[in-house]
Amino acid sequence: MDNSGLYVGLDMGTTSIKVIVAEKVKGQLNVIGVGNARSKGLSRGIIVDIDQAAEAIRSAVDQAQEKASIEIQDVVVGVPANMLKIEPCNGLITVDENSREITDQDVHDVAASALITNLPQEREIIDIQPEEFIVDGFDGIKDPRGMVGVRLEMRGKVISGAKGIMHNLYKAVSKAGLNVISMILTPLAESHEILNDGEQDFGTILIDLGGGQTTASVVHDHQLKYVTTDPEGGEFITKDISIVLNTSMDNAESLKRNYGSADSEMASEDRDVPVDVVGQSEPTIIDEKYLSEIIEARVDQIFTRIKERLDKINALRLPGGIVLTGGVAALPGIVELATDKFDINVRLYIPDQMGLRHPSFSAGLSLVAYYSDMSEVDMLSRSAVDASMTQVRKAHSQVTNSSNDSSDGKQTGKQKRQKDNKKRGEGIRKFFSDFFE
Repeated sequence: MDNSGLYVGLDMGTTSIKVIVAEKVKGQLNVIGVGNARSKGLSRGIIVDIDQAAEAIRSAVDQAQEKASIEIQDVVVGVPANMLKIEPCNGLITVDENSREITDQDVHDVAASALITNLPQEREIIDIQPEEFIVDGFDGIKDPRGMVGVRLEMRGKVISGAKGIMHNLYKAVSKAGLNVISMILTPLAESHEILNDGEQDFGTILIDLGGGQTTASVVHDHQLKYVTTDPEGGEFITKDISIVLNTSMDNAESLKRNYGSADSEMASEDRDVPVDVVGQSEPTIIDEKYLSEIIEARVDQIFTRIKERLDKINALRLPGGIVLTGGVAALPGIVELATDKFDINVRLYIPDQMGLRHPSFSAGLSLVAYYSDMSEVDMLSRSAVDASMTQVRKAHSQVTNSSNDSSDGKQTGKQKRQKDNKKRGEGIRKFFSDFFE
């Protein structure tokens, strides 16, 4: 499949929003533009203010447009792993009673049939992962197209998330003037880009240490098997430094980046670190080891909670070990601390693309790489998900518009009560005003 073309990935993190513009030519993905803006309207990876989030997205997109010298309209959006569920799914369709060749439409239809599940109203399907196709009882088929059969089945995994999270994400991107061509689960994209073939096959744990939260994903047999999130990340480390050293958040972030280490054993007691303390004209001097002890305490706490969950599913026995990425993974000593904590082999992933050689760009780059590498079968299965999500949003939009139209025509009981209460309030205020005069 020739996936040549331009791709734009949008990674919406708690502390920063990143836009990656990449061009794929003859199988080679080259980054031609990058945008990076401070996040607004997000908390722990979730949008809490649509207008502010849209403004931050637009700022990052404008930067990427200027650097890439193109106008960005279509984006691939990363979906956080909050409130995620991974469940088995099965699809079945009759191709033709007299048997015929299986087509692209048949693959789309069998994926759509697998999506018919009894999901609660508050959940929405994010993605579907085909594991195998079965043609007339013959299993283990990866691509059934061109085969002749009467009955086509699909077995795989369906990934669902909270409908509110998905809606707000889509709404913020749309409000920024962009068209969402696909919404992809970020850990799924990262596992595809970051882990090599052997790590995906034999089993590996991928830990993304973000600014607002930490996400741990387990990949085995080339499938995303388990995802968990911890509600703490780099932002909490900065807050700890700010509180303990009585300094501003900006100064605390600067201290973390310039002098910090996740492993206090690697830090020096002889190296002085100046700290601008609130209320003092002269900076206070501390040693590097003390700063690192503050950082290590928080990172160790995050690792402890992640380890407890991974132990419950025996994930730490997988031969691939742990791969660290995300902005916090740039801290010196993070690999050593993780190795001691989890007692297995740990490596650090940093993108090798020019201008993106920092682990905080892993998610954005993974989105464009994953989407550009999707096979035709994956695209056809994915199209069923996109069609389903489009119908849900269209129905929601119609209900919202209908509600707005009806409210314009007549007052609801609540609106009438509010109007009556307002009149009574005005009457009471006038009484007291006259009384005191």
